[in-house]
Amino acid sequence: MDGGVLGPSDVLAAAETAPPVESVEVVARDLAKRLGAFDVSFLLVDLVEEHLVRLTSTEQDPDGRAPEPVALPESVYEKVLRTQQPSREQIESGVRAVLPVTNRGDCVGVLEATVPFCDEEVLAQLGQAAHALAYVIVTDRRFTDRYHIGRRTTPMSLAAEIQHQLLPSASCCEAAQFTIAGALVPADDIGGDTYDYSLDRETLHLSITDAAGHDVASALTATLLVGALRRARRAGRDLAEQAQQANQALLDHGGEVALATGLLLRADLQTGQVELVNAGHPSPLLLRDGVVKPVELESDLLFGIRPYPYRVQRLDLRPGDRLVLLTDGMFERDAAGADLPALIRQTAGLHTRELVRAATAAVAHACRGHLQDDATVLCLDWHGTERTERQADNGADMDTASPE
Repeated sequence: MDGGVLGPSDVLAAAETAPPVESVEVVARDLAKRLGAFDVSFLLVDLVEEHLVRLTSTEQDPDGRAPEPVALPESVYEKVLRTQQPSREQIESGVRAVLPVTNRGDCVGVLEATVPFCDEEVLAQLGQAAHALAYVIVTDRRFTDRYHIGRRTTPMSLAAEIQHQLLPSASCCEAAQFTIAGALVPADDIGGDTYDYSLDRETLHLSITDAAGHDVASALTATLLVGALRRARRAGRDLAEQAQQANQALLDHGGEVALATGLLLRADLQTGQVELVNAGHPSPLLLRDGVVKPVELESDLLFGIRPYPYRVQRLDLRPGDRLVLLTDGMFERDAAGADLPALIRQTAGLHTRELVRAATAAVAHACRGHLQDDATVLCLDWHGTERTERQADNGADMDTASPE
C-alpha cells in the first residue's frame, strides 16, 4: 500500500479536489494508488434495478466516458446489495472485493476493487471508503446529470421523465424508529403514480398517490398533486389541510379530468401514532405478529372532484409492524397473479427494500413485463420509540437479513 491507513476522510478529501462530474474517477484512482489495486470500479444501480452501470474503472475506462451495463440478477453484485455484506474472491491477479455503496439504506451501487491481498484490515478500509463514496455521490448528483444518465439503461419518455422527477431522490431511508422503502413499476403507458416521504425532528411524512389517466396528462396531474402536498407540508399544515390544498390545486389548475386517489400519513416518532387521510385510495396492508390484514379505513372523495373536508383517521403502530402502501396497479387483473399478502408474510424477516423489490418483481412477472397501470409500493417498518440509533456497522448498513 502507498498511503498508510485509509479512512473516510481520505476519500472525501480526494473527491473535494475534483469537479462533481469527475469525483468518482478521482476517488477510484486515489484508492488504486493507496491500496496498490490493479483496478478500482464503481458500478451504479440502474432505475429498474436489473443492471448495474460501470461508471468508472481505473483499468478499463480511466476517463469514465463509456458506461458499461452489467447484469444484476444472480450475480455477486446482487448478493452484496441484498445482504449489504462485502464479498471476497481469489482470482488469478489477486483478490476481487465487492462492497455495498449505501447511504442510510439507499443502495447507490457497489465498489469493486482488485487488490494484491485482502485481509480484514484491507476489507475494513474498503468498507469505509465505500461508505464515504456513497456520501460523495449523494452530494455530487445535485450538480450533474451524469448519475441520472448512468442509471438509464432504456430510453425514457417525456411522461416517465416528469414522473421520475416527482419521486424522492432516495428510494430507501433508515432511522432509529423506522425504515422505509418505495418503488414504482411504470405501465407501458405511464399511469401517474407517485410516492413521497420526508422526515423532520418529530414526524415522518408519507404519501402515495395515483393520478387518473395515462401518459403526459397523468404526469401533469401528479405534478400538481405532489407540488401542492409538498408546499402544504413544508408550510407546516396539518394532514387535513395538506389534503384540502392538494384537492384545491387540482380543482383550480387541473381541468375537468384531473383526478387522483391518495393516501397521506404522518407518524409521530415519539409515540408511534399515525394519522392518515384516505382520498379514495386502496387501504394499506399491515403485517403484525405474522398476520397480514388490510387496515380498515373510511374512504373520502378522490382529489379533484369538489371541495371536501377530509377526515383524519388514526392507527397505533407497534414495534415490529410492517405497513405496506400500494396503488391499484398492484391489484389490477393481470397483477392479481401476485399473492401480495403471502409475499409480505414470506419476506417478513428481510429488509424493507427486499419486500418492495420482491413485490414489484412479482407484479411485473405476473403481467409479463407489460403493466396496464403503474404499480407502486411504499413500505414502512416500525422499530419502535425505544431505539435511539439506527443499526449500522463501520458506516455500512448491515441490518439487512440475507434472503438466502
